[in-house]
Amino acid sequence: MERRQLEYFVAIVEHGGFTHAARALRVAQPSLSRAIAKLEHELGVALFHRVGRNAVLSSAGEFMADRARLVLRDLDALRAAARAVGDGLAGRVDVAATSSSALEPVISIIADLRERHPGVLVSTSSALSAAEVVAMVLQGRCEAGVCGSAERPTGPGLVAHHLRDEEFLLVAPPGSGVGDPVEWSDLRGMRFVVTKPATAVRALFDRIAATVPDVSIAAEVGDRSVVLPMVLRGIGAGLMPDGWTDLARRAGAEVVRFSPAERLPQWLVHRSGPITAATQAFLDTTLAGVS
Repeated sequence: MERRQLEYFVAIVEHGGFTHAARALRVAQPSLSRAIAKLEHELGVALFHRVGRNAVLSSAGEFMADRARLVLRDLDALRAAARAVGDGLAGRVDVAATSSSALEPVISIIADLRERHPGVLVSTSSALSAAEVVAMVLQGRCEAGVCGSAERPTGPGLVAHHLRDEEFLLVAPPGSGVGDPVEWSDLRGMRFVVTKPATAVRALFDRIAATVPDVSIAAEVGDRSVVLPMVLRGIGAGLMPDGWTDLARRAGAEVVRFSPAERLPQWLVHRSGPITAATQAFLDTTLAGVS
């Protein structure tokens, strides 16, 4: 089995077929097909079912997909470790993060990492929830992840470090005159711009709406980046993690704390197996700021 075969296999899975994978890899499709046929012969199983012009993962292919990604990650880790000995620390680390975590602490981590190791590139991938962050790390799509979760994230071979407790804040349109701090009972009659279900912020809103009378949804959005612009236009109030505080206040929104405070633990997650030197630098930089 060759690395190239695994790379081709993962590319077909991620690009949804041989044609798109060949285009992304810039190889001739017959070459790609021959490499996969050879891999299937060596494994003794069919990885894909050919249905007309389409290729559908077989049960063996589904079993192989995540493991192939992990093997490629481990090979990258070995190569990067060897290179770091002679050339100094450099490389790329892929990080999964929910939107609030990508804003803070990931931005601060990247800034610190650039000062310590300018040769390390951080590439972030967005995730809707902590569960998605964990899945991306366990599947080998990303080497590390940052997310908010009430419970410590778990999974086979997963390591989780508590970073801090992020605080959720009420963000109101300019001139709202909301008291600071604000209690849940003060939200009666307010309209909110909310994200779709499965996010921690939406879970908080749902708890508030189930307790406080006359709290309603003014707009529901799939892209959390548009919540603040909608709040600024007066469509409704919003619930945001504390990483948005400076940006929201500079934009003119009113930002107030809850009493009692609404907090959610934030976690750094990664696999326990071999990691690249770049990933280790990311982990070390992240944990250096943890008291």
